[in-house]
Amino acid sequence: NLPGLEDFSADLMGQRLHVKYDAAKLSTSTITAAVADAGMRAWLEHEEPVIGTSRAARWQRTLVWASGAAFAAGLGLDEFGATLWIVRVVFAVSIACGGALTLRKAVHAARVASMDINVLMLAAAVGAIALGQWSEAAAVVFLFAVAQTLEARTLERARTAIGALMDLTPVEALVRGPQGEHRIGVEAVLPGMVIVVRPGEKIPLDGEVVAGHSDVNQAPVTGESLPADKSPGAEVFAGTINGRGALDIRVTRLRRDTTLARIIHLVERAQAQRAPAQAFVERFARVYTPAVIALAALLGTVPPLFLGGSWQTWVYRALVLLVVSCPCALVISTPVSIVAALAAAARKGVLIKGGVYLERAGRVRCIAFDKTGTLTRGVLQVVGVVPLNGLTADSVIALAASVERRSEHPIAQAILAYAASAGIGTSPGEGVESLAGRGAQGRVGGSRIVLGNHRLFEERRLCSPAMHREVDAVGVTGRTAVLVARDGEAVGVIALADRPRETGRDALDLLRRQGIESLVMLTGDSYGTAKAIALELGVDEFRAELLPEDKVAAIGELRRRYGLVAMVGDGVNDAPALASADVGIAMGAAGSDAALETADVALMADELLKIPYAFRLSRATVRNIKANLAISMVMKAAFVALAVAGVATLWMAVVADTGASVVVIANALRLLRAD
Repeated sequence: NLPGLEDFSADLMGQRLHVKYDAAKLSTSTITAAVADAGMRAWLEHEEPVIGTSRAARWQRTLVWASGAAFAAGLGLDEFGATLWIVRVVFAVSIACGGALTLRKAVHAARVASMDINVLMLAAAVGAIALGQWSEAAAVVFLFAVAQTLEARTLERARTAIGALMDLTPVEALVRGPQGEHRIGVEAVLPGMVIVVRPGEKIPLDGEVVAGHSDVNQAPVTGESLPADKSPGAEVFAGTINGRGALDIRVTRLRRDTTLARIIHLVERAQAQRAPAQAFVERFARVYTPAVIALAALLGTVPPLFLGGSWQTWVYRALVLLVVSCPCALVISTPVSIVAALAAAARKGVLIKGGVYLERAGRVRCIAFDKTGTLTRGVLQVVGVVPLNGLTADSVIALAASVERRSEHPIAQAILAYAASAGIGTSPGEGVESLAGRGAQGRVGGSRIVLGNHRLFEERRLCSPAMHREVDAVGVTGRTAVLVARDGEAVGVIALADRPRETGRDALDLLRRQGIESLVMLTGDSYGTAKAIALELGVDEFRAELLPEDKVAAIGELRRRYGLVAMVGDGVNDAPALASADVGIAMGAAGSDAALETADVALMADELLKIPYAFRLSRATVRNIKANLAISMVMKAAFVALAVAGVATLWMAVVADTGASVVVIANALRLLRAD
């Protein structure tokens, strides 16, 4: 009971203690002292450890080697008939070296009445010594020390898999200032400063390109397989790799706030959360350990007291049973798989907010997609031009582009982009005015030009029969029609469309093969446009002309039909629908703080193929957890039976107990290579 302590939570996998306290009543030194009383060391996250972790690990390995050498020497001396007391002294040295750390942990655990593995192993070693089995006691301590070292190393690999991403960023940046270029530590670089990144160098901080042109490998952050083209105005991320051109970048975020740093922070926070499978494991462990300890007590006392059995034989069997009573492998079987899977996903540009969503995704049977910017690119393109009344297609585009030269409207930008790519010249428009929600008008080369939607042309009676037919034809295909008139005469129809992503159909096919029963498109766009995209991509059903609240209602209706539902959107405009789904997935989250924070799963790049990867990883993780639980439970059950039967020895029980933990961790680490 610490005065001023309000709340705390321990993340044993991440080796972090989160403490909420009143600084006026409680100091950090008091907190670290309390942790020390529990047998562990603690320091503030931004500080160096009191004793370096690498130094502590080296010291532990030295003790293990010394224990092993003494154990081997003891066996050799015993084999060659050395004096008994000399053999026992050598075994005692082995026990002292191998059990130093175990003893310290066991004492602290006993002080809080916790029967952890250290207490049980120490009890087994002391019991073996009491029975005169010095070699067995030394074997127990040495093998346990070896297994603990192996377990710590494999756990550290899983624990640091995501944190290693931060090593991708350089420690220095080349800053351009009034006095020229000079290198400083990235911690000292402030937003607004301009840094220079040369060809082949890693980008140290998030920023915006202000000069230069290059291709940047963004795989460390977004998981994209192909380099992204970067020119002035483009956003770049810390940890990505510059290509062949030099870039001048205006820094937009401090090192601790970069996209990569936030990804790492969010994944570490997700790794600390408990997955649903852990609840079962913890309930089982609360029953298993006391039950086996009680069985060991009965096994060591009942046969000698009531059945005439040998005390030495039955106490030894009880000690073996005591060793296997700690459910170590069982307890770590779920969290180690979750940690490895979350790290693997982050490396691929998929940020999953916790084990609950990782497990839940494996049970999803229906996925709803937003259309614009998700299944489609979210950028309008000119896909057809129909000239009328003797004009050419290029002439129609030239007239429209001349009126739209200064407009930022998506339709205007699509027409201007088409004109530029086709090399079609434009003239400055005069007296240009926007007609809100309908189009624009102005003068080009002395002629009055009007362009806009069908409603505008109907109001002004500019639609000819030929234009009516073309507008109907464009509408049937789900495209957007922009009508053009010159001096009151219809001269052309421009068809625009938001094209589906190239990988859209492949991604949906992969999801079907993974067992997703229904793929649904939800959009606020018109019925005709939605139908055209749905047919092209092959979605199972679509719903058009939906308001945000309609999408939420649709998610509810799909949940009643299929069970768990996932929703894929941009994380901003679709926030209500994403929040209402069982698993909300946001695309293109690398450049969106809102998407990173609100989505359950955030795809750092606009790659639809990352969605089947995420669901594939979810199912692989669930299988991995089940395999780990099976491994640990079968080995425990087998050795309980062998211990009762008197077949298993103490050292065999130690190898089985700690070996199961190592096997479980190694199996979980396979998820780091999941593709």
